[in-house]
Amino acid sequence: MKQERMKGKPDVQKAADLAQQLRRDTVRMIAHAGSGHIGGALSLAEWMAALYGWAFEYDTDNIKDPDRDRIILSNGHTCAIWYASLARSGLIPLEELATHRKMGSRLQGHPSRKAMPEFVETSSGPLGQGVPVANGIALSMRARSSRGRVYIVLGDGELQEGQVWESFMTASHYRLDSVCAFINLNNIQIDGTVQEVMGIEPLAQRLSSFGWHVIEIDGHDLPSLFNALQEAAETKGKPTAIIGRTVMSKGVPFMEGKAAWHGATPSAEQTEEALNHIGTNTRYRDFPIAGNEE
Repeated sequence: MKQERMKGKPDVQKAADLAQQLRRDTVRMIAHAGSGHIGGALSLAEWMAALYGWAFEYDTDNIKDPDRDRIILSNGHTCAIWYASLARSGLIPLEELATHRKMGSRLQGHPSRKAMPEFVETSSGPLGQGVPVANGIALSMRARSSRGRVYIVLGDGELQEGQVWESFMTASHYRLDSVCAFINLNNIQIDGTVQEVMGIEPLAQRLSSFGWHVIEIDGHDLPSLFNALQEAAETKGKPTAIIGRTVMSKGVPFMEGKAAWHGATPSAEQTEEALNHIGTNTRYRDFPIAGNEE
């Protein structure tokens, strides 16, 4: 099956249902693994739903298509929700989500190219490396006259890394308009708020001064995400940064906006409470966990 990029009018309700399920999958994966980074992952649900549900071009029958769209999870610790997106798109088996962070699994705690070369463009973990790699991929695709696009997911705390800004300059200098970066701006990192640790504002103004086309949105508003993705695809001569203002751990009230949930794992009781808040959608089935098949 091939999903073509931005074909037809986006279905907001379908994307909302997908975002809900991605959150549910993420909570269950991390709780079952007993470790993981839940906060940033939950705040990316709408972005992943808009991307994989409409904007991202992929072919389940030809996953190595050289002209496919690429995604780089620069903040690799948020990978649980990306793995869920792969499964819900039919790119990996749904049952595989139960192996997240287990020995021998492809679904490691940070995306591993060695484990998943057909999906992972570059192993990620150390922050700040996603944009440099994306630039290289975009330049290579340009040399081949490929129509593929390169999407990057960045955390806001990650923007404190110097090489990110060097790479922003590179993307602008080479007019890499196939590059689209989503900045997950929830203003929380492991040690507290981004503004307290090392402020990055005025972010939009800084990115614009580096030669990027900048779009600021509510990162949980699906129509805004769809419009931003369309605008990015239509922007020529410069890369696009979508600044999505989000809420850490969105969808689980007792976790929302709390730095403590950057890398914490919910207890059994907290997991049940979180899943009750997220809710169940009959459009989807939960992936099976050994000893607790759904």
